[in-house]
Amino acid sequence: MKNRHNFEFSPKTMLVFLTIICILLLSVSAVLKDAVKPLSAVAETVVIPMQDGINSFGVWVGDHAGSFKSMKELKKENAKLNEKVRELTQENETLSTNEKELNNLQKLLKIDKAYSQYKKVGARVISKGSGNWYNTFVINKGSKDGIKVNMNVIADGGLVGIVTETGRTYAKVCSIINDSSSVSAKSSQAGDTCVVQGNSESVQKDGTIDVTYISKDADMKEGEELITSHISSKYLEGIKIGTVSKISTDSSNLTKSAKVTPFVDFQHIEDVLVITQLKEVPADSDSAD
Repeated sequence: MKNRHNFEFSPKTMLVFLTIICILLLSVSAVLKDAVKPLSAVAETVVIPMQDGINSFGVWVGDHAGSFKSMKELKKENAKLNEKVRELTQENETLSTNEKELNNLQKLLKIDKAYSQYKKVGARVISKGSGNWYNTFVINKGSKDGIKVNMNVIADGGLVGIVTETGRTYAKVCSIINDSSSVSAKSSQAGDTCVVQGNSESVQKDGTIDVTYISKDADMKEGEELITSHISSKYLEGIKIGTVSKISTDSSNLTKSAKVTPFVDFQHIEDVLVITQLKEVPADSDSAD
């Protein structure tokens, strides 16, 4: 039994083989021009076009080799650019945060100067109640920082509220828009006394809270500012609250009511100042706030 060997020619081997044949044919045709005219015809018909094809393929590979290299370089450059964009985006976010913090500090500095007669501790809000409004919230300063219950809290616009609970490292604040809040106040010009009553429903509706117990003979005008009153049992005197509007006479004809738009933005509170001085009141005082 005979073994059969199957010989397979690789494209490279075939290319070398055809090239040698071409060289031989061309050499013979140069020596025996007339005798090899038929072979020359074959060379012109078969070999030469084959050489052209091989040359064209070589040129195509040469041209596209540069393109493949350029594409690889472009991908590498694109990756570098994407990384640079990420770095710049992060830097921009950091700058925006720093600018926001700087603005907050400038606002606190401004109100600190406005109430320079009181000692204060700066604090940051770390949590709040449900909803979009800051009815109650928690700050990151507590008893170890000298914070006590009933200390007044202010922000860039004026009165925020009062401390109702303290821990060693935190304190809870009830704001003046809370339904349980009641602040003895007076008009800054006429001096008419009144009570600013928290109303969460009203503040969510139009940004105002209630003003009650205004004397029917009061000269309070719309647009006038309300400040904390000297008769308050918890709030220090002279802290700005907001602007009066919608003054009307009650059905009893004995008092008036109104609305006040707080100076503080109770939807956006981040940093506050806690006045570390407590209101001094007589032991037998019966004032509600």
